[in-house]
Amino acid sequence: MKKRASIPDLVLQWYAEHQRDLPWRRTQNPYFIWVSEIMLQQTQVDTVLPYYERFLSAFPTVPSLAGASFQEVLKVWENLGYYSRARHLHLATQEIMTRWGGRIPDSEKALLSLPGIGRYTAAAILSFAFGHRVATVDGNVRRVICRLFAIQELLDQAHTLRHIHELTEELVPEGRSSPFNQGLMDLGATVCTPRNPSCTFCPLRTLCLARKQGLEERLPIRKKRAPLTHKHVTAGLILDERGRLLIVQRPASGLLGGLWKFPGGTARSRESLEKALIRTVWEELGIGVEVQKALTAVKHAYTHFRITLHAYRCRVNGARPKALGCQSWMWTLPSHLGRYPFSRADRKIMEATGILPTASTFLSENSSHDR
Repeated sequence: MKKRASIPDLVLQWYAEHQRDLPWRRTQNPYFIWVSEIMLQQTQVDTVLPYYERFLSAFPTVPSLAGASFQEVLKVWENLGYYSRARHLHLATQEIMTRWGGRIPDSEKALLSLPGIGRYTAAAILSFAFGHRVATVDGNVRRVICRLFAIQELLDQAHTLRHIHELTEELVPEGRSSPFNQGLMDLGATVCTPRNPSCTFCPLRTLCLARKQGLEERLPIRKKRAPLTHKHVTAGLILDERGRLLIVQRPASGLLGGLWKFPGGTARSRESLEKALIRTVWEELGIGVEVQKALTAVKHAYTHFRITLHAYRCRVNGARPKALGCQSWMWTLPSHLGRYPFSRADRKIMEATGILPTASTFLSENSSHDR
């Protein structure tokens, strides 16, 4: 019991000397902290840093984000991935404007009622912005606690996660919630790493049960991941007589919801890529296309699957598109594609075909307007 009581002091002392200098730690503004925590979900710190600065420059307050269009939000978020985070953040600010006059609430119940805010994010806002005595248990903290107490149960099980949360909550010192929680996170991120932990430099090394039992490399115990599936996806670069490209807006919900893309979709088993492209363009837009030439293929990985995106130059049969399997459609000049939010895979197609930054290697541009 006495040894456990020393854990908070050891973490706080270590954090005071070794904390990472991150922009969201230089503020207690709950909006800034909230934005950072949403961006950090399933995303590395180094990736988030430039997006965090850019996002807050574009939307520095709750009212500014709530008043923006979702397309504006997506454009600033573009290439950060997991776009449902941006959608939920946008919707949540609108609710905050309606229900609390733009003030972010400081109660767990109120925060959990907002789109995109779960137990961890609510705790992070309450601890880092408002100083509440709550535990913020992310992946780094789970690993530290698993090793510290030699928890030899599957990490993914509900009772294991509940046990870890209870243990962490007991350790949080009154009045020092924020530095303690962030100290545990930094410890997991920089010392108690998933592989090859630097136990020699850990302030908790003499208390760590996993180290005493030689289990530091084996814990935490996780289920083996199933191999990622692979999909072949088609994209039609469809030109009209005025040199414009046809683009479509994805449905609002689901993967990459609200982003723009080139028409096309996933090939079925044993379906040729050309037939898949013709079929999926018809399903999206109700038009037939002539597939003229294979242009490029790019690979991209998502969380649960990988794709190869195959791009073809196409020509439409003259029928007017209709928004059947998409939100909207548009003819636009290649030079205007930068105005719209696209996925990273679609951007790879643009880069590989030379559409961006200029269209000179792809087609001759004519003077016209988007429609």
